[in-house]
Amino acid sequence: MNSLQNKTILIISPQAWGKMFVSKHHYAIELAKNGNSVYFLNPPDPIASQKILIEPSGIHENLFLIHQRLSFPYNIKFHFISLFHALMRPHIKQVIKRIGKPLDIVWSFDLGNLYPFIFFQKGKKIFHPVDEPLNEAAIESACGAEYIFSVTNEILDKYKKFPAKKYLINHGLASQFMLRVNTSQPAGNPVRVGMSGNLLRPDIDREILLNIVRENPEIIFECWGSYQTNQSNIGGGEDVATKKFISDLQAQKNIVLHGAIPSAELATAIHRMDAFLVCYDVKKDQSGGTNYHKIMEYLSTGKIIISNNVTTYKDHPELIQMVEERDDNVKLPDLFKTVIHRLDYFNDAARQQQRIAFADDNTYQKQIERIAQLIN
Repeated sequence: MNSLQNKTILIISPQAWGKMFVSKHHYAIELAKNGNSVYFLNPPDPIASQKILIEPSGIHENLFLIHQRLSFPYNIKFHFISLFHALMRPHIKQVIKRIGKPLDIVWSFDLGNLYPFIFFQKGKKIFHPVDEPLNEAAIESACGAEYIFSVTNEILDKYKKFPAKKYLINHGLASQFMLRVNTSQPAGNPVRVGMSGNLLRPDIDREILLNIVRENPEIIFECWGSYQTNQSNIGGGEDVATKKFISDLQAQKNIVLHGAIPSAELATAIHRMDAFLVCYDVKKDQSGGTNYHKIMEYLSTGKIIISNNVTTYKDHPELIQMVEERDDNVKLPDLFKTVIHRLDYFNDAARQQQRIAFADDNTYQKQIERIAQLIN
């Protein structure tokens, strides 16, 4: 039993609550299930109905959403960060007052340096970057943290200057993905390849992905995630290039775009797949090709993953088949065909069980237990 129970925890997230869940959302849910009072702070919203509104999440009785509207222009942050922080300090003080009880833990996933830890007088201070820090604000967001957890060693290395204790914690697996199915099923006819995530992201290797879809007309590709900006709670572009990419995808007869769906539905849907495809340009990738949250969800099905190079799994070919070099996506279409033609081998019962066991050892509850031991 872990000691992260009966605490009041503030989760600070750069992504709002919505249909698509990533690490921040899953940690909030699992911490609430543990008996903690969890408050999920959404990023500032200029059209929020109230300056500060706390409401039930509808997901769990212990989980509450905090909506906020700033009384000053957000753009000040980009020009006068010290003034922005001076204005944010009383705003956060009001948020804490509205929560109405002392915070035991402030758990920040924020890479924008919106909420310096110095604003919070009480509570253990955890900084948890799960995406690559791409600017100085992302680095300075860790200032004042007591503990830094991340999903890659590459990210942790960027925070060496801070005295906080630093630990590697892999991406987690939400409980709804722990389904049990027959792992000896033969490949479907037609073969189905799954992809989940935000299709509006500019770091998708769009040309390679389209080539793979076009070169394999006999395969059905199913995609779950936002492909219109009104579907996304985790960002994405609506520029001309993005719109053309989505239009090109929709023009392919062998691809199905399901849009964003709740995690529980996704957990069931991906079990229909025979394989999964991960296709990012690591030069543009917000994770730098180091790790992806979706990999753990794919592994939970037991099915093989075909991917661009992912450093966290470079020594685990039994889990993922990836191109060997960091910037070698030109070889991904050939690797894809090779793996698909040998699905019986890559998806035999023993290999599927190995992937499932790896995912089961990295559930969010297991990660929370590991974190509890480290901070106590």
